[in-house]
Amino acid sequence: MSQPPRSSSPIDWRQVSGLLQDIVGPEHVLADPDSIDRYSADALTPYRAYYADAAFDRLADVIVRPADTEEVSRVVTFAQKRAIPVIPYGGGTGVMGGILPVDGGIILDVGRLNRLLDVDPSSMIAEAQAGMVLQDLYDGLKPYGLMPGHDPYSVPIATVAGTISTNGVGYRAAAFGPMGDQVVALEVVLPDGRIIETRPVPKQSTGPDLNHLFIGSEGVFGVITRATIKVFRQPEANAYATMEFADFADGFAAVAEMAALGIKPTLLDLTEDDEGILLHLLFEGYREGVDAALKRTTAICKTAGGWSVGPEPTLDYWRHRHDSALNYRETVLGRPRAERWRRQWGRTFDYLHMSLPTNRVLEYRQRADEMLAARRIHVVEYCLWSRPEFFSMLIVPDGDRRVDGRDGYDADVRANLAAGVDEVLTLAQDMGGVMEYCHGVGIKLHHLLERELGASRGAMQDIKRALDPAGILNPGKLAL
Repeated sequence: MSQPPRSSSPIDWRQVSGLLQDIVGPEHVLADPDSIDRYSADALTPYRAYYADAAFDRLADVIVRPADTEEVSRVVTFAQKRAIPVIPYGGGTGVMGGILPVDGGIILDVGRLNRLLDVDPSSMIAEAQAGMVLQDLYDGLKPYGLMPGHDPYSVPIATVAGTISTNGVGYRAAAFGPMGDQVVALEVVLPDGRIIETRPVPKQSTGPDLNHLFIGSEGVFGVITRATIKVFRQPEANAYATMEFADFADGFAAVAEMAALGIKPTLLDLTEDDEGILLHLLFEGYREGVDAALKRTTAICKTAGGWSVGPEPTLDYWRHRHDSALNYRETVLGRPRAERWRRQWGRTFDYLHMSLPTNRVLEYRQRADEMLAARRIHVVEYCLWSRPEFFSMLIVPDGDRRVDGRDGYDADVRANLAAGVDEVLTLAQDMGGVMEYCHGVGIKLHHLLERELGASRGAMQDIKRALDPAGILNPGKLAL
């Protein structure tokens, strides 16, 4: 997007920091080198960024930690008048580089907006501030006998607004949908500082639903400060099941039949790896519904050629679903960028999440296999997660010659992996799908987004110009 030119005059960041301190208080404006370094990256490493290496060269100029929506509005208004970039920041745990300050500027950390404001058990909704960590939301709802519907691996570290901004998919998405489906209302600070609130009702017929302008938009149209979300009763019954299949296509047929009948387990994960092909299932809810869904699903899987291997594999899967985030919180979160990156140098792999029309998934898998095999890239895991349309692959290069160290990886291996990733992602686009259903686009896949959006990119640019004429909010994201 062509933005109005920023001022050619250099910004006096000492003066800017002083003025920001007047808004949020001196202790909540950070400009020391350690804080700048720590805030200027998320969980995406330069290795996996492939074509966006330069995005890691720019650091933020200052960190601001507002206490409430009014302070967020004042910071954004301040920045808009001076054409200073503002990057909304939640937990800093995204895996696509969505918060990288590619033009520098202000990182706006909403971590102090972290309270559960209201719970309405009769309406089955809860109101939470943007920076509330999902685990705290779970804990806050427990006394009411309620729970959120969004349960990603990152529950211990991700925030409410972060998961809305990327429209994340979690382990309970088969039953409750992605995070965006669970949004009832939002409070948002627009790029000019105005505060808008949508109404907490399930439907309207008075124009477009503005919630969807901000769901999955990675903070380019506004700063989410508060969300009203659907919540759900803690289940009175649950049932775990694990079905095994001799062929992925058989498991796919079972999953597609479940979807066609409207059977919605809490967890649905069909995974093929070196250990076989397993369909992990969890049913939750009222007792009679759980029993009926499990019985019918078991029959569907057997008709498709599957057989039960008992609940234990899925029980183990469910118990450990948050382990990687807990480990990340303990060993990585808050560490300097270089230290975070060193922990992952040499790990030559990628995890891809494509969404395709159901009738194209198996054909896509075959064609992607051929493309990757030609590049000596091996798929170590195939997965359907939550829906038959959501298809994922974990890939690694064959004969990887990696070594440890910041610049010690094999550049040829990395370049080949990058080219293979682009080939299979653009294949998904050409087959009527999209290249990412789970984590947002960030800077990692930014170079392919214009191709995917097509003519609709122009409409998005028009919206961006209208709301953010100086282009200050999270520049360099969503091809805007």
